[in-house]
Amino acid sequence: MKLKFLKLLLCAIALIMVFISCGDDDESNRTIVIRDRAEQQAADRDSIMDYLSTHYYNSSLFESGSNHRIDDIIITELAEGETVPDGSTLLLDAIETRTTVFDDTDYEYYFLSLNEGGGDSPNFTDRVRVRYEGYLEVDGEVFDGVATPEDFPMQGIGFSGGVIRGWQLILPEFSVAESFFNGSDGITNYNNYGLGMMFIPSGLAYFAGSQGGIPSYSNLIFKFELLQYEIDDHDNDGIPSYIEDYNMNLDVNDEDTDEDEIPDYFDVDDDGDGILTIFEDIDGDGDPTNDIGVNGIPNYLDPEETESNQDS
Repeated sequence: MKLKFLKLLLCAIALIMVFISCGDDDESNRTIVIRDRAEQQAADRDSIMDYLSTHYYNSSLFESGSNHRIDDIIITELAEGETVPDGSTLLLDAIETRTTVFDDTDYEYYFLSLNEGGGDSPNFTDRVRVRYEGYLEVDGEVFDGVATPEDFPMQGIGFSGGVIRGWQLILPEFSVAESFFNGSDGITNYNNYGLGMMFIPSGLAYFAGSQGGIPSYSNLIFKFELLQYEIDDHDNDGIPSYIEDYNMNLDVNDEDTDEDEIPDYFDVDDDGDGILTIFEDIDGDGDPTNDIGVNGIPNYLDPEETESNQDS
């Protein structure tokens, strides 16, 4: 079934390429040039640094209390010759900077922590519940946002679902709400949740692509409230997807034990031995990772171990 899926996928891609090649001559002769990632990152960094050094936020509001909303965050551009007013802070003086390697390119990304949150932190593959507002760094135009909490899978399967890389990196820096309750009006109220902003270079967003009014090579800014999360097990094999990032590089797509071109996090038979991973939980405790075979590795990653908890 896996090979059949891959063959169908390759056939579909080939068919699409045929339609493209059979199009209008003028269209087919166009050359799409993708910018160099390292060069674009350098330009993105300069642009984000310029934004952070010319905008301030109302920092004094967040010195007390833990249930502020994204609407409370007010970003203001410095007028020429103006100094940052009392009760406000220049974004450049408040943000935290992190680095990562993505698609063989060194990236910097930035976030502003206004409240860390009192609960646990999600993993980069988990499902999160957030309120957010996103806008373009270049002109401040809002392109998306939700006032009612919405759930997102941070890690998609194949080409579907999932969030941009910047979200996967930054949201786990925060924690979800310490507690919540349902009010008499049916609205869920959250207490002491993560609140902040993200400043994401295009290479950790949509890069050369475009999405919902976002032009190619756009740096993105988000205000967000991180409310809840749920650990995701994409293939329901009993192993949370984040654990299937064995080399701990925050990328589950490069983990493929049986080399069948299906990453382990959505492969129901990780070692390709014909025994479903969930059935290699020999002791029946719901965790296949602690069932170690004679070779010193978990059974579900060892094709030589074919014992199943379904054996009579």
